[in-house]
Amino acid sequence: MDSSITAPAPSRTDTATLRRLYFLRFAFAAVWAVLVFATARTLSPLSATLLVLYPLFDVACAVADLRSAKADQGPVRGLYANAALSTLTAAGLVAAAASGIPAVLRVWGAWAVVAGAVQLVVGALRRRRGMTGQWPMILSGAISTFAGASFVAQAAKANASLGSLAGYAFLGGVFFLISALRLGRADRTDRVLSRT
Repeated sequence: MDSSITAPAPSRTDTATLRRLYFLRFAFAAVWAVLVFATARTLSPLSATLLVLYPLFDVACAVADLRSAKADQGPVRGLYANAALSTLTAAGLVAAAASGIPAVLRVWGAWAVVAGAVQLVVGALRRRRGMTGQWPMILSGAISTFAGASFVAQAAKANASLGSLAGYAFLGGVFFLISALRLGRADRTDRVLSRT
C-alpha cells in the first residue's frame, strides 16, 4: 500500500512552506508569461532561453516541494516524476528550439500532458490526506493535459506561435495563487480552532 495515502495530515509548518512555494510559482509564472508574450512571434535566443528556464524552474520547485513532502511523509513519487520530466523537457526544448516553433510546441505539449496528469495525482493524494487548497491544483492538472494536446495540434498549423504558452503559464500561476490563498485560510482556521 502507498504510504502517502495512509500518512498523517500535513503539519502547519509544511502547509506554510507549500504556501510560500505556491506564491513564488505564481510570481515567476506571471513575469515569465509577460516576457514570453512580448517575444512570442519569433524564436529568438531570448525566447528560447525563457522556454528552457521554465521547466528548470519547475525542477527547482519540485525539489523544494519534495523536501517539504518528505519531512511530512507526503506523496513524493509524483514529485520525483515531475522533477525528472521537467529536466527531460528542458533538454528537449534546447533541441527543439533549433528546429522552430512547431517543434517547441510539440515538446511543450507532451510535457503539459504528462506533468498535468502528475499534478492531478499529487493534488488528489494531498487532498485525500487532509490538505486543503488542492482543488485548484487538481483542476490545473486536468486543464494542463487538455492544453498540452492543443499545443501539439497547434504545432501543425501555419501560424504557430509561442503566445499560447504565455497564457498557459499565467493560468497555471493563477491556480498556484488560489491554492496559496486557500492554504493560508485553512492555516488561520486551524490556529483559531487550536486556541479554543
